[in-house]
Amino acid sequence: MAPDLLALSALSLEADSLRNGDPCYPLPSDSSKNAPNKAAAAERSRSDPSPVVGAAASSPLLSPRPTLMRLETVKSSECLEALMLSPSVRSTVSGGLFSPRIHSFEPHPMIGEAWEHLRRSIVYFRGNPVGTIAANDSAEEVLNYNQVFVRDFVPSALAFLMNGESDIVKNFLLKALRLQAWEKRIDNFTLGQGAMPASFKVLHDPVRRTDTMVADFGESAIGRVAPVDSGFWWIILLRAYTRSTGDHSLADMPDCQRGIKLILTLCLAEGFDTFPTLLCADGCCMVDRRMGIYGYPIEIQALFFMALRCAKTMLKQEAPGNKELLERIDKRLNALSYHMRNYFWLDHHQLNSIYRYKTEEYSHTAVNKFNVIPESIPDWVFDFMPMRGGYFIGNVSPARMDFRWFLLGNCVAILSSMATSEQAEAIMDLIEERWEDLVGEMPLKISYPAIEGHEWRIVTGFDPKNTRWSYHNGGSWPVLLWLLTAACVKTGRPQMARRAIEQAEQRLSLDGWPEYYDGKLGRYIGKQARKLQTWSIAGYLVAKMLLEDPTHLGMVSLDEDRNMKTLMTRSASWTV
Repeated sequence: MAPDLLALSALSLEADSLRNGDPCYPLPSDSSKNAPNKAAAAERSRSDPSPVVGAAASSPLLSPRPTLMRLETVKSSECLEALMLSPSVRSTVSGGLFSPRIHSFEPHPMIGEAWEHLRRSIVYFRGNPVGTIAANDSAEEVLNYNQVFVRDFVPSALAFLMNGESDIVKNFLLKALRLQAWEKRIDNFTLGQGAMPASFKVLHDPVRRTDTMVADFGESAIGRVAPVDSGFWWIILLRAYTRSTGDHSLADMPDCQRGIKLILTLCLAEGFDTFPTLLCADGCCMVDRRMGIYGYPIEIQALFFMALRCAKTMLKQEAPGNKELLERIDKRLNALSYHMRNYFWLDHHQLNSIYRYKTEEYSHTAVNKFNVIPESIPDWVFDFMPMRGGYFIGNVSPARMDFRWFLLGNCVAILSSMATSEQAEAIMDLIEERWEDLVGEMPLKISYPAIEGHEWRIVTGFDPKNTRWSYHNGGSWPVLLWLLTAACVKTGRPQMARRAIEQAEQRLSLDGWPEYYDGKLGRYIGKQARKLQTWSIAGYLVAKMLLEDPTHLGMVSLDEDRNMKTLMTRSASWTV
C-alpha cells in the first residue's frame, strides 16, 4: 500500500474518533484545557532529567493521537507497521462502566478483551473510581483479592495514564494519602506516621446508601508484616501522574508534600545501620511470604533509590525544612548508588573475585568487607553466570550473600538508573543468555532458581504455597512483562520485549489471565493462582503500549544523574 494511501487511512481513522467524541483523541477546542502552563512546567522541572510525556501538543512525539507527520516521512513498510501499532482501543462511559470501542486496526484481539476485564475491575467510592481490585475470579474464595492493593494498582494506573484517563489515578493517590493519616496499630504497637497501607477495601451499604473505606497496614496480612514498598510505589506513581498529565498541582498540594516527607522520614531516620540500604523483614514487598529475603532485599533497595529520586523532583525547594531534606536525599543517593553498584553487583569477573576471597580480614583495608565465606557460594551460580552479562544479587549482609536473581529489583534498577549504563546492558545481556531459565514458556520468573529440599524447609518453614517453581519460589508472573518491556525500551532492545509478549499472547488469554504459572518453564497455571488477575491484565496492556509509543517510558524512567558524586572509593587494598 502506498504511503499516501496509508496517511489517508490514518486521517480517516482520526476523523472517525473525533466525530465520536473519543476521550483519547481530544477535540482541538478542548486541547487547551489539558495543556500545562509552559512557564510553570519549566519552573517545575526541578532537575528531573526525564522528558514530559503525554502532556503537551507542542511536539508530534508527545501527542496521544497517531502522528501523521511521522507516517509521511518513513518508508512504506515502516508506515504500515506504525499504522498497525496505532492506538485502537479507546473508551466511552456507559452506565457507569467503562467499555472499550475497537476500531478497524486491531493490533491483537487480546487488547480489547484486556481493556474490558480491566474496566470491570474498577472500584468506586461514592461514585468515583479509586482503583482496581486484585482479581475478579468468582470461582475462588475471595480472601483479600477484592481489595485495592497499592502495588497491584500501579500497572493499572499506568495503563489508564497511557490511555489518557488520569482521574482514577488522581483519586487513588488522594485516597491512599488520606489513609496514610490514619492511626496504624497492630496489637499494642503503633506504626510510623509515614506508613502507607498495603491495601484498602470499599464497603457499600445499600440500605444507608453509604460507602466506607477500610485499610490494611499489615495487621491482616500473612505474617503481619507492614508493606515497605507501598510508600515507594505511591511516590513513583505520583511522579508518573505528573509526567503524564503535566499537572504539577497535585504533587504541589500541601497534603502530598507532607505525605512525601512522612515516607522519607521513616526511611532516612538515623539508627544503628552501617549501610545506606534499608533493613527489612521477610514478606515486606511483592514477595509477601517467608522466602529468605529478610535483610536488604534488592527489590526494596531499587524502589527506595527510585522513590528518593522521584521525591527529589517533586519536593518544593522553597518550603520550610525542604532544603535540609533535599541535602539528606542527595547524600543518601550517593551512598546508596555506590553501595549497590559495588557490593550487590555480580558478573563473571566479580564472581571469580569472591571465589578467591580471604576471610577473617580486619581493619578498613579489608577486601572481603562482609566476611563472606567463598564456600557458601551455591554451585548453580557458576553455571548460571555467563561470560557476558551480570545482575544485582538478591541480598548482601554480614557473612551472607543471596545470589538469587530477582527480576523486579533488577528492572527497577535499570529504570531508576541505579544501574550504570554498562550494568543495565549487562543485565539485558544476562536475560538474553539465560532466556529459557528467566523467561521460559510464560514470562517471567520472579526469582531464580527455586529453593527446594532441606533449604526450602528451613527458609520457607514448609510453606505449601511456595513449593519449588511455584508462586514466589521461581514462579512465572505475567505482570512483570511491563517492567521487562520498560527496561528493554530504555536499553534499546524492543525486540526482546516483543519476543516475551508474543510468548505470553499464546496462552495468557486462553488460560483466563492467571496470577502466576508454575514449573521450571512456566508451563502450568499456578496451583493456587486466581484467574482474571488484574495486574496480569494491566501488565500486558502497559507492555503493549510501551512498545507502541516509547515516549510513555518517561513516566517510569529516570535518566542517569550526572551530578551524582561518589563520596567514597574502594579501599586502596582492593585487588582483582
